[in-house]
Amino acid sequence: MIINHPLLGPRDSSEFVYLGDANLINRPNWQEDSALEQFVEYGYLRDNIAGVHRELWFHEYGDRSWLVVTRDTVSHEITEVRLASDVAIKEGR
Repeated sequence: MIINHPLLGPRDSSEFVYLGDANLINRPNWQEDSALEQFVEYGYLRDNIAGVHRELWFHEYGDRSWLVVTRDTVSHEITEVRLASDVAIKEGR
């Protein structure tokens, strides 16, 4: 699978490490009253999506950047790749 890195261009997926759901960017606020429940859900509960899914990938054997990759988990077709920092800023993190 080829990941089109937004800064470095096309790279083989073997250069990357998959972390999981890109919603991990949205870490709960530890100061809220329901923080414990939110962190349990954040850390342990995952959807097993068959279809289009946003994922976090780390460019371990490259520039060590974090990417948000939008990929179809059935066909492995990648439709979008963005820097995770840009996604986090856009989402107000």
